[in-house]
Amino acid sequence: MKLGIVGLPNVGKSTLFNAITKAGAEAANYPFCTIEPNVGVVTVPDERIKTLHEIYNSKKTIYTTIEFCDIAGLVKGASQGEGLGNKFLGHIREVAAIVHVVRCFENDNIVHVDGKIDPLSDIETINTELILSDMEVLERRIAKTTKNLKGDKSLQKELDLLTKISDFLAAGKSARAMDLTEEDDEFVKSLDLLSYKPIIYVANVSEEDAADSADNQYVKAVREFAATEDAEVVVICAEIEQEISELEDEEKAMFLEELGISESGLDKLIKASYHLLNLISFLTAGEDECRAWTIKRGTKAPQAAGRIHTDFERGFIRAETIAYDKLIECGGSLSAAKEKGLLRSEGKEYVVKDGDVLNFLFNV
Repeated sequence: MKLGIVGLPNVGKSTLFNAITKAGAEAANYPFCTIEPNVGVVTVPDERIKTLHEIYNSKKTIYTTIEFCDIAGLVKGASQGEGLGNKFLGHIREVAAIVHVVRCFENDNIVHVDGKIDPLSDIETINTELILSDMEVLERRIAKTTKNLKGDKSLQKELDLLTKISDFLAAGKSARAMDLTEEDDEFVKSLDLLSYKPIIYVANVSEEDAADSADNQYVKAVREFAATEDAEVVVICAEIEQEISELEDEEKAMFLEELGISESGLDKLIKASYHLLNLISFLTAGEDECRAWTIKRGTKAPQAAGRIHTDFERGFIRAETIAYDKLIECGGSLSAAKEKGLLRSEGKEYVVKDGDVLNFLFNV
């Protein structure tokens, strides 16, 4: 899973990236400090894996990961090559979802590229560049489909949908705000439009607003806008995230408690990312290895097995499964779980649930 962090220059993108990946990307107080995208891989915290490791005393413990890509600050005219232009738009095309950092704090010492703090204007600037880039893609596709329509009248439906999307974008709205049928959704996904990518708006607030941003008018404005796109909003103080990134887990928990913050911004961002992309984790456990595996919600057992190895999917026989909570109730003992009838045998149609502890039986 790869997420691209975007935003105007000096909104706290690289500070946030440094904090959540400890990758040390340069964070300077001037535009275009980030040119090539910095990439950092983040471990997804999962207490379940930690507990299973303690029960099985496993040789290896492997958590699932998320890849964050810090994409340089976009400015007005990027789609026409302003700033560092289309290069950045190309980097956005490569990610599964967008993390759009929006400045929601006042600080006279940190310049704003537009000279004022206005999160809705910032959002509009970025979204407009993505929309303009998408309109170019659609223009070419419409021209091609119109040409092919002469020999294949069945393309009329496709042309109508392409025109509908183009008109929607021309009104200044992102494609993700469209209300589409399931069939149309699959087609639009195939177009790889930037403004159709799932998005999380990260409201970057000051330390004073980190514990409670209810009175922050900038955050309110971001939430109201995000609702029109059915998008996620996560409130983070990038400055605090950078401070706690240097601390050990115990110190981190104490520091957050002192500030009245229930969980770190990284944890909130990861949860929002999983929710946005409709992801869950299943677990495998034993003396050799305890591990978390990420899959799409709704994945069936053979395809989940394929995440471990293609042979597991190809030769799938059945899956032995138990919910994590039930396994812990049995002290982590599969034999005890079996005696109580809690360890189930599931076939090819079984839909894997979050927290399922699975053992796959296969034959190739």
